[in-house]
Amino acid sequence: MRFSYQNHRWDQSSLRPSLFTDAIKLIISINFLIFILQYFSGIEEKLFTIFGIVPSKTFGELMLWQPFTYLFFHGGIWHVLINMFVLWMFGSELEKYWGKREFLRFFFVTGVGSGLVTVLFSLSSSTPVVGASGAIYGVLLAYGLMFPNRLVYLYFLIPIKVKYLVILIGTIAFFSSLNPGYSNISHLTHLSGMIIGFVYLRSNLSSNLNWNTINHFVIHRKNEIKRHYKDKKNEKREALKLKVDAVLDKINEKGYDSLSKSEREFLFTASKKLSQEEDKN
Repeated sequence: MRFSYQNHRWDQSSLRPSLFTDAIKLIISINFLIFILQYFSGIEEKLFTIFGIVPSKTFGELMLWQPFTYLFFHGGIWHVLINMFVLWMFGSELEKYWGKREFLRFFFVTGVGSGLVTVLFSLSSSTPVVGASGAIYGVLLAYGLMFPNRLVYLYFLIPIKVKYLVILIGTIAFFSSLNPGYSNISHLTHLSGMIIGFVYLRSNLSSNLNWNTINHFVIHRKNEIKRHYKDKKNEKREALKLKVDAVLDKINEKGYDSLSKSEREFLFTASKKLSQEEDKN
């Protein structure tokens, strides 16, 4: 799934994806380094069975590191590129707001947590699960809560608000997890990442990511937007008044008959509009 980023003028702040925030830089560097090593190792499949999640081995053979290490292995170049691109696009801004330490905690809580859920729901499976998608879906969920009305371009073509994107991919992950046999993608891991991220944000487990903080941030952003629209409305109103005053000045100097037809229509329309706004206020 491909995205491009869009910000409205009214939604600007100092929080922007940048090249690169500390945690994002660390995660992406490790993932690409490990991908290069696994690719040229000649034993990629063996590495997947050791460091990816193989549910039958995680507890059965006490490979308890797997729900952590699977986050840093990927099944192909496009798998790692898309995951890291989405992580950068949506995670950078979250890290700037939350800080490096809190972002890393959220990333690993959702990533390791979704890995454990994957193990628990498929204990007999011997199919390796690799990739940071569980954590990245948690990041998408958090971004949707923090910036619900941001626009992204799905596949660089279709504009969609982040909140609807999160609902869409969450719905896809949910129904896909009901039919795991149709795909080699672990939709259960994706869905778990979103659910764990939501529960984590609603809990008091984090130092500054609790639900009250999220709500406060969203309300603050909404108030900023309202103030912006109010300011723009006042600017337009003042500009309209100046135009009306100019027409009235012409009437005072040369009389009403000196007005052109368009000036008369403008004076009538503008006066009516200003009068209606005064009544509303």
